[in-house]
Amino acid sequence: MKIGLVSPYVYPLPGGVTQHVRYLYENLRERGHDVRILTSSHGLQRASQGDIIRIGKGFSVPANGSMGTVTLSPQFISQVREMLDRERFDLLHFHEPFVPFLSLVLLRESQSVNVATFHAYAGFSPAYEFGSRVLRGYARRLHGRIAVSAAARHFIDRFFPGDYRVIPNGVDVHRFRRAVPVARWQDGTRNILFVGRFEPRKGVLDILKAYRILRMTGCDCRLLLVGGGPQEREARRYVLTRRLRGVEFLGRVSDDEKAELFKTADVYPATGRESFGIVLLEAMAAGAPIVASDIHGYKGVVRRDREALLTPPRRSKEIAAAIATLLNDRERAAAMSAAGLARAEEFSWERVTAKVDDYYGFVIRRLAAQGALPAHFTAPVPASSRAPGVDDDRVGSEAGAEAGTGAVTAGGPGRDG
Repeated sequence: MKIGLVSPYVYPLPGGVTQHVRYLYENLRERGHDVRILTSSHGLQRASQGDIIRIGKGFSVPANGSMGTVTLSPQFISQVREMLDRERFDLLHFHEPFVPFLSLVLLRESQSVNVATFHAYAGFSPAYEFGSRVLRGYARRLHGRIAVSAAARHFIDRFFPGDYRVIPNGVDVHRFRRAVPVARWQDGTRNILFVGRFEPRKGVLDILKAYRILRMTGCDCRLLLVGGGPQEREARRYVLTRRLRGVEFLGRVSDDEKAELFKTADVYPATGRESFGIVLLEAMAAGAPIVASDIHGYKGVVRRDREALLTPPRRSKEIAAAIATLLNDRERAAAMSAAGLARAEEFSWERVTAKVDDYYGFVIRRLAAQGALPAHFTAPVPASSRAPGVDDDRVGSEAGAEAGTGAVTAGGPGRDG
């Protein structure tokens, strides 16, 4: 098939969604599909680079305790129509389809099979509360819906009820498995690693407070901070005013350097409040023992006392106590490391992409059975990969409480209407 992966966040700038799109692109091509990435430009990027098609200009805006992107263009509609008529995609796969405005214009003008992946998780969201009232027509144009976790599914289903298939994020297992520790930090001092954007949702100040408690109790350790963001100045001020030693601000690093740092970590604390937590997969793939916030998004990835110790969110004392447990109990840390390595294999991008590809086929077969395939779909209808005698509709409705499978029927309202 010819597939367009739609990223409302500027590709390839750092971020969980853009990383997801990158690996999905690479692995769908490995499976024989013709794939393009549809995104906006930012800065001096060219309008088109190989399989990357850029429409409009992306601008960063605060959203959900993080930074989002709004894409604008004075010629949006004509540019989108011209591109879609030229490319004639069989399927468009939208990531966060309701982020304005690139995804919305593409979804409205699409004559392809439309599948969406929902990544976000939050509590009450005024934006989604308002959007659910004005975007129902757009939601009805989605033929299939994916959520990266049960938490993400629960969040989006509150505003746009429908049938969702849960397919998780993936991890490049091979990159993290072959990484080697950074020699500079192999000096006998134990390493605590934080990777993420410096913002409230990621919890960088929570880990700094926990690290201060560890140092006050005499723990011989250092804290390696990877990333940057709006709270960096506050984080540096916290370190200076408390005279915290052993804190290293490493800034943004390459993918290979990040894998090496995960391999260097004696403990990896994940203090964020997210729908999934790709960093947990990366830590497990590198064999790093984990301390994680006890939240729904993380519990779909790690299991309590097997791959991670879980602590209440934002409780620095409990975070510090859990880190100290793993630093002092080498046998327990080694057992968690081994469990994490095995668990990460279940989230390899090869396996995750196969699930996405199977879901594409499920949605397309549903549409074909209804005689409702869109005008631009010209590829052969994929054969079912299920065992003979297994019905797609039954699989879609009975895949289990954690999967939430199914597809919104073409041209019909699903449960949105």
